[in-house]
Amino acid sequence: MPRKTRSGAIPPRVVQQDEPSSISAQVYRQLRSAIIRGEISPGERLSESEIARQYSTSRQPVREAFIKLAEGRLIRIQPQSGTFVVHISVTDVLDARFVREAIEIAVTREAATSASLSAIEELRSLIERQQAVQPGHNVEFLALDEEFHRSLALSVGHAHAWRVIEGIKAQMDRIRYLSLDDATPIPRIIEQHERIVDGIEAGDPTEAAAAMRSHLREIIVSLPNIASRFPELFTT
Repeated sequence: MPRKTRSGAIPPRVVQQDEPSSISAQVYRQLRSAIIRGEISPGERLSESEIARQYSTSRQPVREAFIKLAEGRLIRIQPQSGTFVVHISVTDVLDARFVREAIEIAVTREAATSASLSAIEELRSLIERQQAVQPGHNVEFLALDEEFHRSLALSVGHAHAWRVIEGIKAQMDRIRYLSLDDATPIPRIIEQHERIVDGIEAGDPTEAAAAMRSHLREIIVSLPNIASRFPELFTT
């Protein structure tokens, strides 16, 4: 079961005004991460003023972060009532997977015909780093998994495609975090990554795309098990 915290609580963080990204972007990223990891549970109320205090900032950047989180369907803003973390939507997870599959298969096919040797070596290096992650270090592994998919998109010049994926996959990420311990073991994910790169390196778009399709459909297999184990986290 994901660790619960007091309402809206995240690790204290003082945002530096001169950091390269905006304060609202930093608040958004950390709140998004906390929701995905289950550090802030579905149904919990988020306090704009409390989070602003935790970040030593004004309420405006927090309000902007809330709007972006709501667009990603991670929170629900109810005027006069408050802001709440939404439950995981099975429908949203499956819809996001459908869109992501279409984009990433197209990216993978292109990579199999045009990715450079250095790009392939970078993907291999990321797999090696994934293999070195110690058991139980799910946050570290998920960061490397994210970097693998991002690097694949960038290898063929599709930065915007990756930004689209980032915008729709938050609900998928919540499932992925819950499933790593048993439903989708890390060694299986690494093996799937290797098959994707094998297809790319062989210059075989069909094989590479098939490996990516199998990889992204893993969530369909794990979703019923996760929903059964954590029914309190889900809505249909």
